[in-house]
Amino acid sequence: MLVLVAYDVSTQDAHGRRRLRRVAQECENFGIRVQKSLFECVLRDQDWVRLKSRLLNEFDKERDSLRFYFLDELSRSKTEHHGAGKPTDMTGTLIA
Repeated sequence: MLVLVAYDVSTQDAHGRRRLRRVAQECENFGIRVQKSLFECVLRDQDWVRLKSRLLNEFDKERDSLRFYFLDELSRSKTEHHGAGKPTDMTGTLIA
């Protein structure tokens, strides 16, 4: 499944900056950063469960925001990219 993960973590204190680094690291473990706080993740069911659990354990529900968008193949084929940063082919080999 293709999941877009978007987050907004409050960085007003040291704990927030730490949360931001941890949330970003977890997303990097499972997907590709496409914008500063947006990741595209192609996940198997068990990876989705792991990622969601890790992110929900990291973020502060009173101060931060976390969103998951689930895209199907039709949505993926309708995605347009303009500007800097070449899109990554999520169907090809991601690790060389």
